[in-house]
Amino acid sequence: MARIVVGVTGASGAIYAQRFLMRAAPLCERIHLILSEQAVQVAQTELGVELDKGNFSTRAWLGADFPNIQLLGDRDYFTPPASGSYVHDGMTIIPCSMGTAGRIANGISDDLLTRCADVCLKEGRRLVVVPREMPMNAIMLRNLATLAEAGARVVPACPAWYGRPQSLEELADTVVARVLQALGFEQNLVAPWMGG
Repeated sequence: MARIVVGVTGASGAIYAQRFLMRAAPLCERIHLILSEQAVQVAQTELGVELDKGNFSTRAWLGADFPNIQLLGDRDYFTPPASGSYVHDGMTIIPCSMGTAGRIANGISDDLLTRCADVCLKEGRRLVVVPREMPMNAIMLRNLATLAEAGARVVPACPAWYGRPQSLEELADTVVARVLQALGFEQNLVAPWMGG
C-alpha cells in the first residue's frame, strides 16, 4: 500500500482536505499529515471542527479513527519525509495557500511542509498542489507556472458540475477525485466523462 504526505495550509477550502483524507486513508499504509496553524483555524471556521495538534485525533475531523494518519510537527525536521532517503509515493498540499506555493516555487523551505514539497521536487516524486484562490495576480500565476515547470501538478480546486452533485460533499469530491488520480490512485468517487 502507498505512503503519502499531505499538507494542509490555511487557504479556504478545509472541506477538500477533510474529504481527501477520508478517501485516501483506506488506500494508504501511512499518511504523514502536516497542518499549519492557519489550517487549524480555517477548519474551525469553515467546518466547526476543533483540531487539537497536541492531542490529535482523526475522529473529530474525519468521523472515524484512522491510525495510519500520523500528524507531524510543522517544525519537526526529524521526520521521515523531510529526507530524500525516505521513499514515499507523493505529496499533496490541499488546499495550498498562495504564500505556500510562492515559497515552494522560489525554493524557500521555512517549515516542514515546504521542506517536504522541496524534497518531492528534488527527488522527482509526485507533488500535487491544490490552490483555491481567485482572482490570481501575475505573481501567483508565475509561481504556479514555476511549480509546473519543476514537475508539480497544479490541480486547482475547481469543482465539476457535469455529474450533478447533490451536496457540498459530493461537489468537493469532484476535486478530491482528480487529486487522487494525480497521485496515481484509482478512484470511484466520480464517474469519468461520458462514462468511459
